[in-house]
Amino acid sequence: MTARQSTYPLRLPTSVRAEVERRAKAEGASVNQFVATAVAEKLAVMNTAAFFAERRSKADFAAFDQLMSRSGGVDPDDDDHLP
Repeated sequence: MTARQSTYPLRLPTSVRAEVERRAKAEGASVNQFVATAVAEKLAVMNTAAFFAERRSKADFAAFDQLMSRSGGVDPDDDDHLP
């Protein structure tokens, strides 16, 4: 299944366009591929931020504080550490 594509006339300041062209060439990509990837990356960042903001709004910080301040448990083994 092929992804649907559309065209969009994009106006960029001359300096930005020149940098996009330079970076795209350095990566061996077309300007279109470079811009499409940059937009996709920005959308992923925004969606991730929205996801965590929504999760945070549902958090019960009082329950978290209570859980973290409880007594008990066991100390980690001597060999239980990150490499």
